[in-house]
Amino acid sequence: MAAELKVEQEFSKVIRERRSVRKYDPSWKISDEEIKELLAEATLAPSSSNLQPWRFIVITDQEIKEKLLPIAYNQAQVTEASAMIAVLGDTEAYSNAEAIYGHASASGLMPEDVAAAMAKRSREGYSSLPKEKLEDIALVDGGLVSMQLMLAARARGYDTVPMGGFDPAGLKELFQISDRYIPVMLIALGKAAVEGRPTGRLSLEEIAYWNGFQS
Repeated sequence: MAAELKVEQEFSKVIRERRSVRKYDPSWKISDEEIKELLAEATLAPSSSNLQPWRFIVITDQEIKEKLLPIAYNQAQVTEASAMIAVLGDTEAYSNAEAIYGHASASGLMPEDVAAAMAKRSREGYSSLPKEKLEDIALVDGGLVSMQLMLAARARGYDTVPMGGFDPAGLKELFQISDRYIPVMLIALGKAAVEGRPTGRLSLEEIAYWNGFQS
């Protein structure tokens, strides 16, 4: 019981200490291996039918950051943070259904016939949806994985900021991203040079309703 309480307290601390940091120490560098570990933890997030539509472009090269800078409206964290991570959503994630469910079956997580049926249902169901709906799904799932990435970073003592202020068309042009993928957000990752400030929050009485809704 004491161990469970400690884990709960540590998790609460991570949530409460996360800040949106916009000024980074440019001399501090995170290793590729640590970024891989963060991404692996982030991708344990849930996604629609477990199709995992998220894709990541990890940008650590300073010259490429300089090219990204005007696309992100010259926000200084782009070049000062140790890494920039572009989160993309795959609108054709259903094409990976057989591989995803096949892996689950091979790992003993579900019977082979169940995996095959779920893969078939996912591919047929999602492929029949309009592009706009697939984009909505990719954005929701991209938001889930992005939040998990930022919390994983905070748990290791690193800082982040989610960035919606960028030119999606410019990002797609810079990295030659096809129309299959939609930009979700940019995330700066590094060590704060100036700590992020706490911000006010609406009270629960203003945002939460039980068994109904009041507009």
